[in-house]
Amino acid sequence: MGFKSAAESDLLWKQFLPSDYQDIIARSVSPVVYSSERELYFHLCDSPLLLDGGKLTLTESRFAEVAELLSVCWLEITGIMQTRMLSLTTNYAAYLVFKIHRNSFGLDEPSKASVKLVQQSGENNIVYLKRPTREKLRQLGVRNIDSRLAKERRDGWMEIELGEYFNDNGDGGDIQMQLRETEKLEWKSGLIIEGIELRPKEG
Repeated sequence: MGFKSAAESDLLWKQFLPSDYQDIIARSVSPVVYSSERELYFHLCDSPLLLDGGKLTLTESRFAEVAELLSVCWLEITGIMQTRMLSLTTNYAAYLVFKIHRNSFGLDEPSKASVKLVQQSGENNIVYLKRPTREKLRQLGVRNIDSRLAKERRDGWMEIELGEYFNDNGDGGDIQMQLRETEKLEWKSGLIIEGIELRPKEG
């Protein structure tokens, strides 16, 4: 009986929520209805919130609006494009273009990235949005990750390669470009996304 009470305690589940969770909820586009901190925790894990009207403006962006992810534990970014819009017999690489806020957290976990035809199975590339600490790398059992890290662009944004796609005849249907981290389910914050850029692979 005592164990059940502890498992349902708001004080216990409150420890798993971001310290500013009430402010986050107040900024949500859709109302967040919950009866306990436990229910709120699982709601946020299953349904990430869209904040501030879903819009964020940065003067250095080429777009009027960009997206900022705040306090999510399930990260999945997907873009889709028709292969007929691409040049034939050309090898393309897809890049996630982003910035990381100085107060970010939870973005040093390895993420799975892929570029493939929709509904096609394939291997994932392991990439890192943010360089992990030496201790984190030791825990992961990884040494050299330089080739899997993002690089700074001339325009001040960062980009990381998600994968490649060779557009042979342009009749493959749709290609899906994706980055996701859905295994650790740790809180993540501070990722500002410009978009996904697909361009011919150099070299």
